[in-house]
Amino acid sequence: MKKRFNEQQIIGILKEAEAGIAVRELCRKHGRIRCPSLEDT
Repeated sequence: MKKRFNEQQIIGILKEAEAGIAVRELCRKHGRIRCPSLEDT
């Protein structure tokens, strides 16, 4: 199985989330078209 993100990229994304960037924005910025966990909100 091919990994989409390496460890350093994941850490960077988590730091952005901690800094207050909305999860939906992070999904768009990093190539996730859908965020299934947020579709109900």
